[in-house]
Amino acid sequence: MLNTIPEIKKEFFAYRNGIVADMLRKNGDPHQFIMGCQLVDVVNISNRVEHTVENATRLWSDRNHRECRMIAPMLYPIDEMQYDVALDWAESVECNEIADVLCHRLLRRLPFAWVLSKELVNNDSDLVKYTGYRLVLNLLLINAVIDKTELKNIVEKEKVAQPQRDIVQLLDSIEEEL
Repeated sequence: MLNTIPEIKKEFFAYRNGIVADMLRKNGDPHQFIMGCQLVDVVNISNRVEHTVENATRLWSDRNHRECRMIAPMLYPIDEMQYDVALDWAESVECNEIADVLCHRLLRRLPFAWVLSKELVNNDSDLVKYTGYRLVLNLLLINAVIDKTELKNIVEKEKVAQPQRDIVQLLDSIEEEL
C-alpha cells in the first residue's frame, strides 16, 4: 500500500511515458509536471493507495502535476463527498482531460450528480460548462438522468448559441444518447 504523496509520485515516475508527455506538452497541456502516465496506469496506482478524503484532497490541490489531478477523483470516498466540494472541484478543472476523469471517476457516482450537472452547465466559464456537459453524458450512459425532456430542451438551446467546438461535440454525443 502506498502511504505518502512522495510514494505515489514515485509510482507516477515509474510509469512515466516520455512520448505521451511530450505530445501532451506540445498540445498545450497546462500542467508544469507531466509524467505521461496512461489512465490505466493511474487507475492501477490508485488501487494501491488508501482512498481517503485527505489523500484525495492533497493530490487534487497539486495543480502542477497532471497525474496528481488525475488520481485524486479516484481516491475520494463517494459517500464523503459534499456538494460544495464537488462544485469547487468541478469549477477548478484546468483542462478537458481532468474534467473527463473527474466526471467519470467521481462526480457521476454522487447522489446529487444531476443537480450538480445542471449548475455546471449554467456557469459562464466554458471549461466549467464543458465539465457539466461531460457529467451529463456520463449520467446518460449509466441511465441516471432524471429529466430527459428537460435535458433535450437544454441541449437544443445550447447548440444554437455555443461557439466552443469541444462543447458542441459533447452536445452532439448527448443528443445521440437521448
